[in-house]
Amino acid sequence: MKTGLFFGSFNPVHTGHLIIANFMATHTDLKEVWLIVSPQNPLKDKSSLAPERDRLHMIRLSIDDNPKLRASDIEFKLPKPSYTIDTLTYLKEKYPKREFVLIMGSDNIETLQKWKNYERLLNDYNIYVYRRPGYDQNPFPDHSGIQFYDAPQMMISASMIRQYIQEKKSVRYMVPEPALEYLESGHLYR
Repeated sequence: MKTGLFFGSFNPVHTGHLIIANFMATHTDLKEVWLIVSPQNPLKDKSSLAPERDRLHMIRLSIDDNPKLRASDIEFKLPKPSYTIDTLTYLKEKYPKREFVLIMGSDNIETLQKWKNYERLLNDYNIYVYRRPGYDQNPFPDHSGIQFYDAPQMMISASMIRQYIQEKKSVRYMVPEPALEYLESGHLYR
């Protein structure tokens, strides 16, 4: 089964994340997409991260009715910080009959050479890239395993949402309704 892996902090999950995940699950040859919550991205500051279980729970609430999307806590069980190649190695051993495909934005493909063992990622996995405004360089133009897609984009970010929450401004429609209810019932990002 061809499974797309969409890694992220999802801090918090927002409508833009879900549009991309659903687009990849329904407009490509992927059978499903797993949203993998990264407990700690080695290239990001972890001080603003909500607890990993809260971030996972908000995704589960948000995609509960979509059989093509799945929330994954696989990186919670692996050493931190999380490196994509280590997660993929683990997943390949655990699910040998699945074909895993990386999903990333064009901003990430431009910095892929900074990732741990990026050569193995390029050699062993296909990468589906969704274009992002301002990032249109492909540092690997001759690589047949990299495919670009024009997924719908929203000018929205998790950092913007966190800022709005701290300022007590509405994030309605930016965050899926079930996740918004969860946010409003607790004290995350305040």
